[in-house]
Amino acid sequence: MASERDIRNLVRRVVDGISSGEEVTQQGSIETETIAIGADHGGYALKERLIGHLRDQGYTVRDCGTNSPDSVDYPVFAQAVAELVSNGSCRWGVVVDGAGIGSSIAANKIPGIRAALCYDISSARNSREHNHANVLTLGASLIGEGLALQILDAWLATEWGPGRHARRVELITEIDNRTRRSS
Repeated sequence: MASERDIRNLVRRVVDGISSGEEVTQQGSIETETIAIGADHGGYALKERLIGHLRDQGYTVRDCGTNSPDSVDYPVFAQAVAELVSNGSCRWGVVVDGAGIGSSIAANKIPGIRAALCYDISSARNSREHNHANVLTLGASLIGEGLALQILDAWLATEWGPGRHARRVELITEIDNRTRRSS
């Protein structure tokens, strides 16, 4: 079992780009839109498929690992993705684990992150329009590859909603800011 110090060091290496994960760049019309993506062992195969799909669409992808189906701890990869979105290195994040729940919880611990577990196209659209989600989590063992690709495409294509949605997201941001100041 990895110590807390080992985990912090791994996350720092991933965020700093020193990990065994690679940065994959594909030139295209969306070249400035970078997506951080990570997975545990349960999401590894789907993560690899999503990376190919994103590259085919012209996105720049920052692969935060894992790099094999060997057992690993999902919070490490959720944190690495979320920190790249939080610090502005990446516009969006995607994390895949077995159910998607744990990664969503872990990513949401990072300031400024609004991670949403999406399990169908409607939840993907809603998470972006209503909640201004900036990290998508998927459960590889609960949805198939085809649905995962549809969810990802719908999530990326949906714009943030104005009006009451933006006002409510601002309330979430205020909670986040108050919580950080009090800790």
